[in-house]
Amino acid sequence: METKVNALMVRAVDYGENDKILTLLSAERGKISAGIKGVKKAGAKLRFAAQPFCLAEYVLASRGGRYTVIQASESQSFYELRCDIGKFYAASALCEAAAALTPEEPSPQMFLLCAEGLRDMCSGEEGFALVKFLVGALALSGYGFHAGGCAECGADLSAADSLRFDMESGSFTCRGCGSGPGVSGSTYRVLRAAQGRPCGEVTADGVKRALRLLREYYALKTDGRCASLSEYLRLI
Repeated sequence: METKVNALMVRAVDYGENDKILTLLSAERGKISAGIKGVKKAGAKLRFAAQPFCLAEYVLASRGGRYTVIQASESQSFYELRCDIGKFYAASALCEAAAALTPEEPSPQMFLLCAEGLRDMCSGEEGFALVKFLVGALALSGYGFHAGGCAECGADLSAADSLRFDMESGSFTCRGCGSGPGVSGSTYRVLRAAQGRPCGEVTADGVKRALRLLREYYALKTDGRCASLSEYLRLI
């Protein structure tokens, strides 16, 4: 039986001498594991389909509950992401988080969020694109957070220089209201911008601080670490 899916290749693991096992994030079936044969050979016809960030229509053969890629037609390679080390690790962090957060069921919103995030990384500043993706992906997975007024007193936090973030509830509070870790106003403003809310200036320092906070929040909510995100933070 053959199945066609529009999918992003988010992870590849060597299998045997010339084969790989791919993790595909598809719009139609969510996360799929599929073998692909001979792609470690230099002249392999489907070598492109096992490259990082490949977006393609994959044709899968199913046998005994296992999938094998037998054909692929590339839609977009996101080649630019493989030519810049910062963009590469930001895109790798996106794929790593997507693989962990996507269920094995139809997930068109997550698929579109990934494709949009990678396109944004290609054309612009990859750090903010990664923040925006993580905010959206966590929300789709039920781990969204509140970046409105203070969760305790309702005060406007848009001009605050220092406030707190409650990791359990995913909410911001005034410095004096909450008991969570302290965060900067620039972090809060970047996260508001990622949610499409009105905000002040988005700075490079704010983006880095927001990614650090998201790394800890992601680890708490998923009980896992995103190694590529840590490497990206080391680079910037």
